[in-house]
Amino acid sequence: MIKFRLMTLAALLFFAQNTNGGKVLVVPVDGSHWVNMKVLIRELHSRGHNITVIWLQTSMFTDEDSNLYESINLSGTHEFDEKYFTHFISSTLQLRRQFHSSISASLKAGDELLKLLQGAHKAVVDKTEEIFEDAKLMQFFQDAKYDLVLTDPCFGGGVLLAHRLGLPLVFNVRWTILEEGHHTVAPSPLSYVPIPGSQLTDRMDFWQRVKNVYIGLMTLVHQITLKQHYYAPFIHKYFGPDVHYDELVLAADIWLMRTDFTFEFPRPTMPNVVYMSGFQCKPPKPLPKDLEDFVQSSAEHGVIVMSLGTLVGTLPDDMAEHVAAAFAQLPQKVVWRHTGKRPSTLGNNTLLLDWLPQTDLLGHPKTRVFVAHGGTNGLQEAIYHGVPIVGLPLMFDQDDNLFRMKVRGVAKVLDIGTLDTDTFLDALKEVLHEPSYRENMQELSRLHRDQPMKPLDRAMFWIEFVMRHKGAAHLKTQSYKLSWIQYHSLDVIALLLFLIVVISLMCILTVKYFLSKVLGGRKRKTD
Repeated sequence: MIKFRLMTLAALLFFAQNTNGGKVLVVPVDGSHWVNMKVLIRELHSRGHNITVIWLQTSMFTDEDSNLYESINLSGTHEFDEKYFTHFISSTLQLRRQFHSSISASLKAGDELLKLLQGAHKAVVDKTEEIFEDAKLMQFFQDAKYDLVLTDPCFGGGVLLAHRLGLPLVFNVRWTILEEGHHTVAPSPLSYVPIPGSQLTDRMDFWQRVKNVYIGLMTLVHQITLKQHYYAPFIHKYFGPDVHYDELVLAADIWLMRTDFTFEFPRPTMPNVVYMSGFQCKPPKPLPKDLEDFVQSSAEHGVIVMSLGTLVGTLPDDMAEHVAAAFAQLPQKVVWRHTGKRPSTLGNNTLLLDWLPQTDLLGHPKTRVFVAHGGTNGLQEAIYHGVPIVGLPLMFDQDDNLFRMKVRGVAKVLDIGTLDTDTFLDALKEVLHEPSYRENMQELSRLHRDQPMKPLDRAMFWIEFVMRHKGAAHLKTQSYKLSWIQYHSLDVIALLLFLIVVISLMCILTVKYFLSKVLGGRKRKTD
């Protein structure tokens, strides 16, 4: 009888949890962005919320059969698929190898990136239009009565759908269209807030500020071009001619920012920006026995972990040969995620894996160095576990991310274009044997961990806050409703200048009038 009552109580609690749970519509971005979005989905699911994810058949990482969420599988293909992305990675690596000797190669690499992003944004807008024109699907969304939309604003599909459905909007964000999220939502004075890609700190001399302004203007030009070409016609069609994309983005209720100020330079922020850097990090689990045996065989020398992220499983053959040859000359054991051809220079101390438990390895007490490409997720895990870095930036924001680690004294960054056995080996030895790298990273780790609540719990609180209150309007600035002239008070400045000119003219005329009277009176007396 007692067992039956306990089972009944458990069932009631389960159904109560699911009854009280919210309904979340997720519009993700593929690649590594999906990896961290799934962390939020998993936690929301564990709290009894019902999740629906929109994804394409051509997605590289989403899993239609996941038991964490229901899937809305949108058919169709576009040029921004795995095949195209593999080609892009290969050509980018080849171009980076020419950067140090060819300005044209650098410009061509930038054009390749813009072409990739233009194709991606076009695909997102086209697919969003298909959704809007599908009456049955839109009616399904309306009938589902979702509590909010959770999306990554790196692309605009989720933003557009949330506003079309009239739902509260929460961002899982590091990037918006061609810029870092802070630069979209918060004041960003170019005098001390570096533009991503500039590789500048918050302490800039005159010429560095010139460089920062120049890069900021170039970024703005690319943004305006992209938004006007792809998003503006769509928005005018479905939301009206007076609506602009930036207004829709800035109307989001909560910005869950995948960073914090152990990574960012100090800068202005906003009330609805919530920092959840390292939300995907967690204490390490025990390694599989064969991997643990390999790690333990390193004795006092320790282990080096190398991974270039979810998208890059291998390097060009000659680069891989240099990397393997450098590893072979070290007494440390090496665990390397490498899916390509086995290098002929590979030493007995190096273990190649198609996949590795990265966070568990980084949290292992024998891990000494992390060789990384500079993706945000990997760097945050390195900070969390206090492991110094040898950086090999490949594309996107990775140069900028690793620059931030370099200026904090926790990373040695190499140019992939000039990588050879000697330079890679020297970098590894420097980080292994110079104590400041590990000491600085461990201090960064202590700063990151010293928080009143875990980043993932903070993110969950604010997502559920938006559910409870149907938004967070009291935290949103109204600046997005102002024009550029109003935002910078140029109209007020113009009025004040006008008044100053008018008053000055009146004073001058008045003085001239009285002087003429006085001088005229004296002249008459003299006569």
